[in-house]
Amino acid sequence: MNLVITIRQLLRDCRAATAVEYGLIAALVVVTIMFTVQGVANETNAMWSNVGSTMQRATAA
Repeated sequence: MNLVITIRQLLRDCRAATAVEYGLIAALVVVTIMFTVQGVANETNAMWSNVGSTMQRATAA
């Protein structure tokens, strides 16, 4: 019986809904940051690969 009362109280509590909303927003921000950092890392790797190739050609000539 105690469990039923606790569940009913949780369902009526509006603070839980707000916490879930903040959690979803935080998760969205984290995912966005991850994709942005991954994109920047890929571009940086490509840039350094280009620099390395250019340096090899310059030292071979």
